[in-house]
Amino acid sequence: MPTSPDSSATPDCQPQDAGKRAAWRVRVQALASAADGIRQASDQWDAVSDSYCDEDGWPVDETGYADGKVARDAAAWEHVETFLAHGPEVLSGVRSAAQPADYLDGTISADLLRLRGIDSVLERAGEIRREWDQVIALMEGSMPGSRELYEERAREIRNSEGWHYADELSYSGAALARAADHLTDRIGVAQSAHTGRVQAALARSATGGRSASPISPPAPAASDPPAARRSR
Repeated sequence: MPTSPDSSATPDCQPQDAGKRAAWRVRVQALASAADGIRQASDQWDAVSDSYCDEDGWPVDETGYADGKVARDAAAWEHVETFLAHGPEVLSGVRSAAQPADYLDGTISADLLRLRGIDSVLERAGEIRREWDQVIALMEGSMPGSRELYEERAREIRNSEGWHYADELSYSGAALARAADHLTDRIGVAQSAHTGRVQAALARSATGGRSASPISPPAPAASDPPAARRSR
């Protein structure tokens, strides 16, 4: 079977691995752009927010101040949606591909440490979106004539509640994108190599001198029957 120059350097690499890595790069770039977009929304607001306030930091132009925050929150939420779409899968891939050395003193050790709280950030942002979906569903059934007015206000509330998590993702999400980019070459390859080794072991078992059953994890050293495998 003909191979490309790239695949010759990695015997376990298959064509589907290249496809996985291409899709991975698209997701990682989307997350990097989303984190950058949140930072830009924050920086743009910080650059003008003082102009709406007095020397003590209290708003003197309350309408302008409120409108500015609404615009910031709306811009940031659009990027939160990107993290909700791609973040969990990329995070899972990073944790699968990262090795102990990466956490200790590797190039991405600091970024991996920043991922400790990202699960709860993504979960809470997801809850806000689910609440928004429920609100819209209720509006569609109960107030079709005045939905636009109430939907706009509900959207502002969603974006405002989501700002804290957007701000968190501008840092932890950027760390996730950097770590994921660093680990791109490991995506697909490790899984394919593991699958190949398992298939080879099964083949040896099936053709061995004695009748062998399919390979299974060793049973626990206990008198009771082995417990059923749990799914995470």
